[in-house]
Amino acid sequence: MNQQPVTSLKGIGEKSGSLFKKLGVETIEDLLHNYPRAYDTYDAPTPVREISEGEIAAVSGQLLKSASVRRFKNMQIIVTTVKDTTGALQLTWYNMPYLRTMLQAGKILIFRGRVVKKNKRLTMEQPEIFTPDAYAEVVHSMQPIYGQTKGLGNKAITRAVVQALERREMEREYMPLAMRKKYELAEYNYAIEHIHFPGDRQEFLFARRRLVFDEFFFFLLSVRRLKEKRKDKKSSFVMEHAPLTDLLLQNLPYSLTNAQRKALKEVQGDLEGGLAMNRLIQGDVGSGKTIIAVLALLQASENGFQGALMAPTEVLARQHYESITELFAAHGIEKHVVLVTGSMTAKEKRIAYEAIASHQTDIIVGTHALIQEKVHYDKLALVITDEQHRFGVGQREALGVKGQESKKAMEGSGTGEPAEPHVLVMSATPIPRTLAIILYGDLDISVIDEMPANRLPIKNCVVDKGYREKAYRFIEKEVAAGRQAYVICPMVEESEMIEAENVLDYTKVLRDNLPDSVCVEYLHGKMKGREKNKIMERFASGEIQVLVSTTVVEVGVNVPNATVMMIENAERFGLAQLHQLRGRVGRGAYQSYCIMVNCSDENGTQERLDILNRSNDGFYIASEDLKLRGPGDIFGLRQSGDVEFKLADIFTDAKLLKEVSEEVNALLDEDPKLEKTENEALGQRLSIYLSRSYERLNL
Repeated sequence: MNQQPVTSLKGIGEKSGSLFKKLGVETIEDLLHNYPRAYDTYDAPTPVREISEGEIAAVSGQLLKSASVRRFKNMQIIVTTVKDTTGALQLTWYNMPYLRTMLQAGKILIFRGRVVKKNKRLTMEQPEIFTPDAYAEVVHSMQPIYGQTKGLGNKAITRAVVQALERREMEREYMPLAMRKKYELAEYNYAIEHIHFPGDRQEFLFARRRLVFDEFFFFLLSVRRLKEKRKDKKSSFVMEHAPLTDLLLQNLPYSLTNAQRKALKEVQGDLEGGLAMNRLIQGDVGSGKTIIAVLALLQASENGFQGALMAPTEVLARQHYESITELFAAHGIEKHVVLVTGSMTAKEKRIAYEAIASHQTDIIVGTHALIQEKVHYDKLALVITDEQHRFGVGQREALGVKGQESKKAMEGSGTGEPAEPHVLVMSATPIPRTLAIILYGDLDISVIDEMPANRLPIKNCVVDKGYREKAYRFIEKEVAAGRQAYVICPMVEESEMIEAENVLDYTKVLRDNLPDSVCVEYLHGKMKGREKNKIMERFASGEIQVLVSTTVVEVGVNVPNATVMMIENAERFGLAQLHQLRGRVGRGAYQSYCIMVNCSDENGTQERLDILNRSNDGFYIASEDLKLRGPGDIFGLRQSGDVEFKLADIFTDAKLLKEVSEEVNALLDEDPKLEKTENEALGQRLSIYLSRSYERLNL
């Protein structure tokens, strides 16, 4: 039943089904796991004199007069006034003339909506209307707000989820009772229902805790499984030291930092040591991880092997490809590098596949297209994934499997088994070491905690909304000097539910506020891949001067000419994410600036943002963030960004992550294959989890 398509639900036809597919929802099961990204809480009515501009509030009172209709251009504006014992408030609706019959003088009703200031007086716009009895049914409840796409709004998604919950097949509980009692975990089916429709905050937290526990639990089980598979695996890809890497190092226009040298030595030691490398290089944005990867790829190719570098986005993959080919050309290194991405034409892919299979190419750069069925390698000895937090365990295992399939690997390692390729993963997400050891438990860790000496520190400032005009003039001045700027907004388009700047409207604002000679364009995750690539390439080439974007640029291209990063609604992002965004600038020879606009007056917001204001050190920021974020701090945007987790956040849920890690270790030490009767259901669930990981990769 749960695997039936969403189009089997009432009211969802082919057109709506294609819109749901854009959100990654194809089956009822997908819909049940498409969790709300926020909640709208229906609080008790507020006295009129206590409401303030910008908030969503409910007021209860009597209508002073029946609604009147005014006409303005092609718009009908419905206006009336509600009064309670503390004051009166104007109410306004647009193009809803049918409300006149409901809004009669003397009626006692409850109105809930956003309060704005118009002509120096407070007005509630487009409020929902409730009778006192109807509001009593929803007061204190939390209504879900889902990720949406054009043509598919929150109400339609909510109706579909209600149906899915009614029609679903109940899941067998797989978590052992003793574990549920120990960690106070809700029953699984209860958690799924109440994550969508919690009666109150306590129910929400109870449901969320169970689902977060599960996300961590199965992720760490699969990490341990990988670790056991790879443990002490001999490699038939034992490499000799390559003099060409030393020559390239000597001729670079800069010197490696001590931290880079240490990481390179550890990587080379693994490649030459006889065992299969499984290593993470963790380094802050701009710390110089990529050159270590390039030197490792060069060493592999000098030994007659192939090496592959996988990036999470086409834009980043293309940039890696171009920077490697340019570097090799500049130093006379004759190694053939090929690019493989999903948007390439069938002919381009065919040519690339042939070059890879026949070993005409030494180094392969691409997106997850590198692990598709049609790609066959010859002597693939080294696989590198960039921005590791964007890839799941399934992906880092799948690329390794590709290495086993290559001709050289199939000869085996003298043990009769396929040989393991060397695996190197890189992450620019600064995670405190205690958490990194848990999350990357299958990997050895190298840390690059030094920045290159030639990097100018970014100048930071946290400002309020009143600074915007000055910021626009500053961006104008930087563009006039030949530089470029990013402006980040948390939303793609305007939402009734959430008060935050959005990319589409902000682009219009900037075009109105900057000279016509300044090219302002926008970028967001809902755009087609080809369209996104084109925008990023135009920005990288300098054709676009100001790019308004969502966090899709967090893992993006290297644009040394960009010197301004302006982040709207900075309070809505996690500090690690803000730091990642800030890392898009400060990559060239020019002084760079990060302007964080704080639109909130909530306690603690300024304190959080000040951490970024006073430091450019990602590891310090991550550890400070961990101290500040409490278990209740879960309504902001998630910041860990790992594809494995839909609800869990490694910062907010750090304590639970550590507890789950201990539990997984104890469980597998006692029952490594999950064969005991009480663990059978867990083992079956792990198989489902792993198969879904592979389904997401189309493997």
